[in-house]
Amino acid sequence: MKLKLLRLYLVFLFGLGLTGLQAQESVNGTGGNASGSGGSVSYSVGQVGYQTHSGTSGSIAEGIQQPYEISVASELEEAKGINLSVSAYPNPTTDFLNLKVENFDNTNLSYQLFDINGKLFESKKITGDQTSIVMSNLVSATYFVKVTESNKEVKTFKIIKN
Repeated sequence: MKLKLLRLYLVFLFGLGLTGLQAQESVNGTGGNASGSGGSVSYSVGQVGYQTHSGTSGSIAEGIQQPYEISVASELEEAKGINLSVSAYPNPTTDFLNLKVENFDNTNLSYQLFDINGKLFESKKITGDQTSIVMSNLVSATYFVKVTESNKEVKTFKIIKN
């Protein structure tokens, strides 16, 4: 009888000790990792709920994986003197993308907007120092903006659109 009572006390104390432990928790139906030639992604399906926090510099949703990437995918060696930058507002972009050309004669510059499969969505000549590309009519995905000078590739930018 004393042995049973001792075991009961030990189980009770062990259970009481576990009540103070806390960890991150997410109730998901499924999830995993996927990778291919275009990159890799982690995903979860069935998240019950989350909160969004907003501030002056943007917003973030807790528990949600949020992509943020604007990178130069390629650049020609002979185009090193060209000062070409891209800016997306807000990041990741939702409505439009600003393409800004600095310190370069843009009379022969143009851009092409492709999706990740290589489908061409838009091809236009760059007419000023700043060009606005409308992306509000496009679905959320990864896109590439290729800037060319006289049909020679200058730079390619990888853009995430929400």
